[in-house]
Amino acid sequence: MPPQIAPKAAPAAASIVVFDMGGVLLDWNPRHLYRKLFDDPEEMESFLATVTTTQWHMTQDHGGDPIEATRLLKAEHPGREDLIEAFYGRFDEMLDHPFPQMASLVERLHVAGTPLYLLSNAPGFLDAWLRGPARQRHPFLGHFRDYVVSGLVRCAKPDAAIYDLVCRTGGFYPGDAVLVDDNLPNVEGARAFGMRAILHRSADATAAELRALGLPA
Repeated sequence: MPPQIAPKAAPAAASIVVFDMGGVLLDWNPRHLYRKLFDDPEEMESFLATVTTTQWHMTQDHGGDPIEATRLLKAEHPGREDLIEAFYGRFDEMLDHPFPQMASLVERLHVAGTPLYLLSNAPGFLDAWLRGPARQRHPFLGHFRDYVVSGLVRCAKPDAAIYDLVCRTGGFYPGDAVLVDDNLPNVEGARAFGMRAILHRSADATAAELRALGLPA
């Protein structure tokens, strides 16, 4: 475990960028997968709303076991076993679509020598995906020095513990870094911990805010 990083006063300019993944770098959406499995869009939406629900999935983001969660959900919904199995079995297909302008932003920061880290609320198995297959599928993800995945470390944004963990992982102080995230509570949590943070709305707006903080975006 990296040593504890004590807070300190923020420097004049941030030097490190910590990116969220889904909704910021990649268009994570179960529909990218389930459109292949359903002919009827309304039936697909009903399945996502009542079977593989957001609440069910978020349990795995917080450290739940996807295999056990899948087993239990299949038992609750006989006849839907294959569709439920696909959620985590083909999870990478939900992450097939990067945001091109954000990939370009990551490239610019990397070329300029900016240390980059990824902090994602996601199931634990995404850590291995990020360190292997994701780098072939989305080469810009290989520019990150390290990744912190909530399901693996069993704490999630906006808990202070996960911001502390990403700082300890990279060996930097909270005030050295800026978080880019599309979720307001996560942004507020980072700021409360002592990091700078940008609420991501568009690639252009995020790049402008990073430049305003002194970063080569």
